Amino acid sequence: MKKMIIPIAIVSLVISSCTSAQLQQAASQLPQILETSGLGQTQIAAGLKEALQQGIDKQVVNLTKTNGFYNNSLVRIGLPSELQKVEKTLRDVGLGSLADEGIKSLNKAASNAVKEATPIFVDAITSMTISDATNILMGNKDAATQYLQKSTKTSLYKKFNPVIKSSFTKVGADKIWSNIITKYNAIPLVKKINPDLTDYVTQEALTGVYTMIEKEELNIRNNVSSRSTNLLKSVFAMQDKVNED
Repeated sequence: MKKMIIPIAIVSLVISSCTSAQLQQAASQLPQILETSGLGQTQIAAGLKEALQQGIDKQVVNLTKTNGFYNNSLVRIGLPSELQKVEKTLRDVGLGSLADEGIKSLNKAASNAVKEATPIFVDAITSMTISDATNILMGNKDAATQYLQKSTKTSLYKKFNPVIKSSFTKVGADKIWSNIITKYNAIPLVKKINPDLTDYVTQEALTGVYTMIEKEELNIRNNVSSRSTNLLKSVFAMQDKVNED
């Protein structure tokens, strides 16, 4: 059974990088590649764990730094649709600096949440089973990220949400946005608003985290120089071997 699972998994690993014409040829080459690699399911699972950990160490940690979200165009948190009209109105009446301050405060709160909740990722990676690893290898090039998202999103939301709420106070976002919304609601004829910014920023912070992990996963899959350990090099060399042949 073990010998059957591994070839199927490796075929799936290279599906996204091989054309349909190459796939049949790749499948016939895999048994020899596996035999020469000397790797089993345990090593492959360990390699995937390292890939995810590298994504956290190299990408997610950067989000926790000062302006980690705000200075990153891939994950910068803008305003929800209901507040975009607020932003425009504020800028139209000469309060653009207040709008900028409000946006920065949301991004600061997200950075604080990621900093305090990152250990959940470590738990999810540690809990990855050989079966999980096989399913990841049977997926697309972002399959490892998708695994992490599926296994952590609910618990991360529960952790992020109160941290975001607390961070709003810590970075002054609650006062800033209370001031912004009060000023906006005081404008004649506008529709009064009271958005749930805690939920919104929590969701955006989660999206940002998974975006950066996916970026590193793709980097590892596509660039040999990004494979920082011998295990990563060995596991993903099988993918490279199939592509070369």
